[in-house]
Amino acid sequence: MLLSPAGVDGLRTALSRAGFTSNGIAGRLGAQATGAVARNDYRAALRATEDRDPLGTLIRVFICDQTESDATVAAALAPLSIEEALAGGLVERYGDGLRAGVDLEPYGDDWWVLADVPASARPGRPLHAEHVLGIGGATQTLLGATMRRPVDTALDLGTGSGVQALHLATHAATVTATDLSERALRFAATTAALNGQDWELLRGDLVAPVAGRRFDLVVSNPPFVVGPGTTTHVYRDSGRVGDAIGAELAAAAPHLLTEGGTMQYLANWVHVAGEEWDERVAGWFAGTGLDAWVIQREVADPMAYVDLWLTDVGETADPQRMAAWLDWFDAHKVEGIGFGIVSLRRGGHADPVVRVEDLRQRVRPPLGDQIAAWFDRQDFLRVRDNDALLAERYRAAEGLQLRQEATMGDEGWAVDRQVLAMPHGLRWTEEIDPLVLALVGGADGRLPLRDQIALLAAAHDVEPDEMAEAAGPIVAHLVERGFIEAVTA
Repeated sequence: MLLSPAGVDGLRTALSRAGFTSNGIAGRLGAQATGAVARNDYRAALRATEDRDPLGTLIRVFICDQTESDATVAAALAPLSIEEALAGGLVERYGDGLRAGVDLEPYGDDWWVLADVPASARPGRPLHAEHVLGIGGATQTLLGATMRRPVDTALDLGTGSGVQALHLATHAATVTATDLSERALRFAATTAALNGQDWELLRGDLVAPVAGRRFDLVVSNPPFVVGPGTTTHVYRDSGRVGDAIGAELAAAAPHLLTEGGTMQYLANWVHVAGEEWDERVAGWFAGTGLDAWVIQREVADPMAYVDLWLTDVGETADPQRMAAWLDWFDAHKVEGIGFGIVSLRRGGHADPVVRVEDLRQRVRPPLGDQIAAWFDRQDFLRVRDNDALLAERYRAAEGLQLRQEATMGDEGWAVDRQVLAMPHGLRWTEEIDPLVLALVGGADGRLPLRDQIALLAAAHDVEPDEMAEAAGPIVAHLVERGFIEAVTA
């Protein structure tokens, strides 16, 4: 840990006593100043903390990145001594006072997360090769996508500051967290202890520290950045060439998961000229026996991608690094880089379901409940043949909308196109024909679908069995997308 056990207890006492929590800070600053802080505008926050009481001092030092006097900081951190705070890197000497040495972020209702000070807060200061990230966009994406059902065992691969493990501990009996960086594990251990949690922490590259073990839930925000395999910062660079780390995690998943276990991780993948990106990614899961749902939520062109990650570590002024990276993309015919979420399940089936989908403009976090529901729907469909599907009663999903496009003609409006649309969740849309419209429109949960089809067949002078055979695959698709759901009671 960064601090001794007694030091962690002292820090927790100081933070709690001062009210240095998300709610405590918001209450002290007010909505307007709190919103301004989120935009890195600290003026109102500094005015509100001029008295430099313990809470005000902690806000000034750890939120506004100000330098304060030794005596003021000592009073705010007591009973943690300044000597231990300095030795652990919690604060550092700067000018004639002390400033934050780490990013100490109040998180949630009553948690704290320790990480390195971000590059944006200290321009020109090079990042440590084992820089430990705080709570960024990728972190939040994985947090929102993780299924939160109770499990016995959970694993966080590449834990960093320990944010994912914090959340896992709320619904897992035991939590194991790994990282290649010994420095990151010290941060994670301190985060765990500060929040009164106990995790098993193991050092090593990806799955190596847990070889031979299985878990009910595995999550990972790995060093997924795509490139030539050069490693300068371990949080970003895996040392693997291209997008190989995504494939490597997929190959490891069957050996990590218990029966029915789930693995979810963030990944980047290349879009190569002349190849279908979705087929490329689907190939990661061939032979694994895992159900897989891959959601592409963003695509960047190579220039924007390189600029993003060089900016992230403060290397924007390094034209040679940028040129080498872009040359690698050119040599490998990379036209774009996809960002996405991979969700895998060890279902024990000989015919696993693999879906790789571009859902840009549809993804609205959090996704965890929606991903869990998708796997539930796969279970529902897997055990029902066509006859069993048609024997169920269905109702339309809550909030389901019908959107029509029509053209005005000599005889009035003529409908050109009809689309089912989900206004929430993944906001699926599906163009439909009159038969599907009639099926969904009649899905009120009262009649078995086979009876509903018989009525439609009679109305259209079609053999019921013929219509039923045609409707089966359509119904399965509507169920998978969540447009209709079976009535269970």
